[in-house]
Amino acid sequence: MALPKKAKIISAVLLLAAGAGVVLYLNRPESGALVQSTDYAYVQADLTTVSPQVSGTIARVLVDDNQLVKEGQLLASIDDRDFVIAVSAAKAQVAGARASIASLEAQLHQQESAIRQAQAALAADDAGLKLARENHARYSNLASDGSGSVQALQQAEAQLSIQSASREKSQAGLQAARLRVDILKADSEKARAALDQAEAVQDNAELKLSYTRITAPVSGTVGQKSLRVGVYVTSGKPLLAIVPLDAVYVTANFRETQLARVQSGQAVDIKVDALPDAALRGTVESLGPASGASYAAVAPNNATGNFTKIVQRLPVRIRINPGQAAAAKLRVGMSVTPAIRTGQ
Repeated sequence: MALPKKAKIISAVLLLAAGAGVVLYLNRPESGALVQSTDYAYVQADLTTVSPQVSGTIARVLVDDNQLVKEGQLLASIDDRDFVIAVSAAKAQVAGARASIASLEAQLHQQESAIRQAQAALAADDAGLKLARENHARYSNLASDGSGSVQALQQAEAQLSIQSASREKSQAGLQAARLRVDILKADSEKARAALDQAEAVQDNAELKLSYTRITAPVSGTVGQKSLRVGVYVTSGKPLLAIVPLDAVYVTANFRETQLARVQSGQAVDIKVDALPDAALRGTVESLGPASGASYAAVAPNNATGNFTKIVQRLPVRIRINPGQAAAAKLRVGMSVTPAIRTGQ
């Protein structure tokens, strides 16, 4: 049965409208969608790798695989006998340096007494020299007018020479005593520098001793543990990782053509492959500053003339909203499918 002419016209219009709608839908920008989704996304966390800061043999291991630990908790210890000996030797050096300083300070006090003694001897020699000069002058006058003997004059001259020499000796002794003070002060400064060095060695030895106790730098769950009693470990070798499962987040790599309307604060619906019955919610926290290719060791640079454009992907960090029971089941590396509601 043939359709009426009016029905044919209506059918043609509807077909044309549907075709136009399909064309418009297929040619609309990808970023115009109200929901942007990707399956190139994973659960991540800022895990911390624990490494020893000194080399030695593991003496104790106090944690198990997948154990929850708190910040500052003792994880393991390295045999510390060599480090204890080093600390004792450093303390002995410090004690010796302090004893040297005390000895030099005592010598300085003693030298002050020696200086006063030398000053007193010089004063006595000055008095004796003055008397010898007066006696020499007196006997010279007596000898000149015949009242005194030549022998008495000679004795006065000898006494004057003796007193002059004694004064020079005392003066030289006073100068030597004063110079000795300068030497002792220089030795004291040297001893104090040696004490500072010895204390630095002691601090370093005590710091290395403290490194024999391997503690958790953050709270989280132990993973990738290679700690074993009796194993010799070297400084910087990773022993385990601590994963803060209470602070996991999602890193989603969206195509650049999807990001025109994506911004911080937008709501996200998250489906987890490992938890098909769970529906998590999150929030866009930030957008990455560069695509993954931008961080490559060798930057892509096709200069042969046959350029092929490749859509880049940029990372979007998504925060898991708190207060969701299913979030406790998330593990780092799980595949997820986030859907950002850009139309809100």
